[in-house]
Amino acid sequence: MKLCIAEKPSVAKDIAEVLGAKKRNDGYWEGNGYQVTWTFGHFCTLKEPHDYLDRWKMWRLEDLPMIPPSFGIKLIDNSGVKKQFNVIQKLVNACDEVINCGDAGQEGELIQRWVLLKAKCAVPVKRLWISSLTTEAIKEGFTRLKEADQYNNLYAAGSARAIGDWLLGMNATRLFTKKFGQGKIVLSIGRVQTPTLAMIVARQKEIDAFVSEEYWELKTIYRETEFTATIERLKSLEKANKGLDYLKQHPFVVTAFEIKEGKEGNPKLYDLTSIQVEANKRFGYSAEDTLKHVQSLYEKKFVTYPRVDTTYLSEDLYPKVKGILEDLTIYKNLTAPVLAKPIPKSKAVFDDKKVTDHHAIIPTGVAPSSNLHIEEKRIYDLIARRFISVFYPECKVSNTTVLGTVGQVEFKATGKQIIEAGWKEVYANDKPEEKEKEGDEEKVMPNFTVGETGPHEPKIHQGKTSPPKAYTEATLLRAMETAGKQVEDEEMRELLKDNGIGRPSTRANIIETLFRRKYIERKKKNIFATQTGMDLIDCIHNELLKSAELTGNWERKLRLIEKGEYQLETFKQELIDMVTDITKEVKNNFYKAIYIAPEKSKAPAKTEKSAAPKESKPKEAKEKKPKEDVAIDTLKCPKCKEHLLKKGNTAYGCSNFNQCGFKIPFTILSKKLSDKNIFDLLSKGKTAKLKGFVMPGTEKEVEGKLVMNGSFNVELE
Repeated sequence: MKLCIAEKPSVAKDIAEVLGAKKRNDGYWEGNGYQVTWTFGHFCTLKEPHDYLDRWKMWRLEDLPMIPPSFGIKLIDNSGVKKQFNVIQKLVNACDEVINCGDAGQEGELIQRWVLLKAKCAVPVKRLWISSLTTEAIKEGFTRLKEADQYNNLYAAGSARAIGDWLLGMNATRLFTKKFGQGKIVLSIGRVQTPTLAMIVARQKEIDAFVSEEYWELKTIYRETEFTATIERLKSLEKANKGLDYLKQHPFVVTAFEIKEGKEGNPKLYDLTSIQVEANKRFGYSAEDTLKHVQSLYEKKFVTYPRVDTTYLSEDLYPKVKGILEDLTIYKNLTAPVLAKPIPKSKAVFDDKKVTDHHAIIPTGVAPSSNLHIEEKRIYDLIARRFISVFYPECKVSNTTVLGTVGQVEFKATGKQIIEAGWKEVYANDKPEEKEKEGDEEKVMPNFTVGETGPHEPKIHQGKTSPPKAYTEATLLRAMETAGKQVEDEEMRELLKDNGIGRPSTRANIIETLFRRKYIERKKKNIFATQTGMDLIDCIHNELLKSAELTGNWERKLRLIEKGEYQLETFKQELIDMVTDITKEVKNNFYKAIYIAPEKSKAPAKTEKSAAPKESKPKEAKEKKPKEDVAIDTLKCPKCKEHLLKKGNTAYGCSNFNQCGFKIPFTILSKKLSDKNIFDLLSKGKTAKLKGFVMPGTEKEVEGKLVMNGSFNVELE
């Protein structure tokens, strides 16, 4: 008997139908030599601290760090889970072969492997690996079952991720709760959630510190075209009025007129992050809701596997594309131009080197039913149109630039006209807000002749400088994908994905966790840090815990484990060393405690049953913290480009200090340096002229500049 274990009952039913296992039993299907059973999400989890040592039930600083000699798993304490696991265990012990039909990704592999480990599976195991749940895909998948050992590295990466999250989450949460929580609130620290929160808090501080300033610009209308002066914005109305008076005394003269033809490349196919970004921009859907909708479409066989991080298709899919397009009958007016000629096989779409376990999200060709929810219809429409659009020609545009002068003041105007819509035809009847988002609004300009001149209508435009934009879920997802770097170019984003924080399948849950713990809140589409969230980040002095780039580096190593290019034990030991160092630093160094008041409604979610101290109201007002003038944690070691860390109360030093040796003391020649002084040294290589230095052997104060020499030592000049 062959036993198939699927990730949920609905998938098990689909597989059973294909295999001819038509008899329904309690917890499984049977027939034609197969038994098909299922899990429903995680059945097993890593053991909790108190499962290793009884004294770890209590939250005490003296017990930290908690490093189990080896990590074990246990069943989740749930009656439904226990009942279904007993069914699986019985079937595993009686079968001849197991076929792992779990979700074809890292998390799905981990879920199934832990269940088989707990069930003490001793028979051969095969792996079903498919990208859609259509009957054709399931049949094809069973004709090319893989050996389970081919996915050992994937399992190792999932185990490394779980162990890493345990080591940091369990230890750091207890550490900071006991050190700074004042016995009032659980301070939840996580490998991914903390740097994500730190990004939001940093943006919040930029917004809070921003002071809006008025400015004035000179503009003029010439031949029904608005031109803007290329000079810097004016800081006073008086200067603007003087400029306006000057412009009224001179005619407009055209000095340059240029039309360049260009192309706007086709958009990329969707990965999970990009469809979450698009759905948030278009419809305001949260990342978690979008994942639910696209997962539902996958389980209904309408789209392919959604938890992917590639925007490419494997080359062996090319022969199937025509059939999929032909099956999209509700879009036949859009697919007809593509099907009328050979379908292009572009490297921008088909590239085996850019595809790992799964390809981009595309329609399966199965026509969606009419009873889809409106949210699912919208998500399906996004996926279908994007799939069709990548096979259209590029969009050809005409970009016009006109330069002119009024007296000595230079002016400029630009315009764009679409010559051939190309792929934008697919979105021709789309909503106006989408066109605005894409920047498609045409600005047709008249033809100008260099040297022509004439009267014009000058005016003053008054405006205000705007603060940095708050994160939306769309921009936060992009920031997580690129480890905090602001990247617009799709090709560059693709290169940075290996260093993103979190995985596409987990980012939505991380964001929801931050909402649930009251560290962030929504105001319309925008995301803001709460005071609790800001205070939590402020009390974390160790930059390793807050660094999006460093967490992105951990993610890269997890991907290397997945490829067999890095060892689980090495990754685990690195995290053990880091947790040990952080624990010693926080326990032994004196930091000014920041009182973090609990939320009045309810405390953040507990990480363990015995973990959370009881909530009580604060006895005194929270201390107001001075604003930071500069952000030193954004800079790198000038010597080796690693991160800088605050070394107690004495210096900033390289995180790789044992090999690098770089540091900047807080006090040089009796002069205490401000953050601004250190920031200037790191970013510019020197400070402004400073007073208060005392030369050795004298009591005389001198002034001068601190300069970083070629050996990365600081000297007084």
